[in-house]
Amino acid sequence: MKKKLIIAALAILGVAFGASAQMRWAPVVGVTGNSLKFKQDLVEVSPTVGYQAGIMGEMIFPGIGIGLDLGLLYNQSGGEVNLGNRLIWSSEGYGKEKVYLHNINIPVHLRFKFTRLNGLEDKIAPVIYGGPEFNIQVAHGRCKAFDYSGGDFGLTVGGGAELWKRWQITGGYTWGMTYVLKTKLLDNFSARSRQWFVRCAYFF
Repeated sequence: MKKKLIIAALAILGVAFGASAQMRWAPVVGVTGNSLKFKQDLVEVSPTVGYQAGIMGEMIFPGIGIGLDLGLLYNQSGGEVNLGNRLIWSSEGYGKEKVYLHNINIPVHLRFKFTRLNGLEDKIAPVIYGGPEFNIQVAHGRCKAFDYSGGDFGLTVGGGAELWKRWQITGGYTWGMTYVLKTKLLDNFSARSRQWFVRCAYFF
């Protein structure tokens, strides 16, 4: 999984830099609300707060408002998993375990920006977007009850607004489509990532 994600990431970045003349770029930071969705309802999972930081690019085709965005970000995800309420793990000393996943995140979204608002778009322009996000795990928490996938793939939807053609404030939600971790003691007990986020970008 990790090798395939790295190959996909390199291909996406190659396309991005090849089209860099048509794109504008921005530093971006964000706050995330994270959880894990297990296949079976065997353990309680509580959300955790994380953050994102990196760069993103945007290309909008003139006149129609349709384009794409992509980025390269550090992204923290995960959740707090209560292994202590099941004997199979509590007997080995596990309790409430904070599981942090540290990822290189590569979003690739189609987007639509409202650019025909009789001049209002120079001050505020609504934005909606959606598409895949690829995560490459570069580190994770020390909880040894889990095996980690090395990376995952998710689908994101979001929206927000562009202010004065420079600032973009957006929010969205990402559904993990592939597993990020699984338990060592139970077969086929795996979890996918769930993440809310709010991002702020400044375009040059």
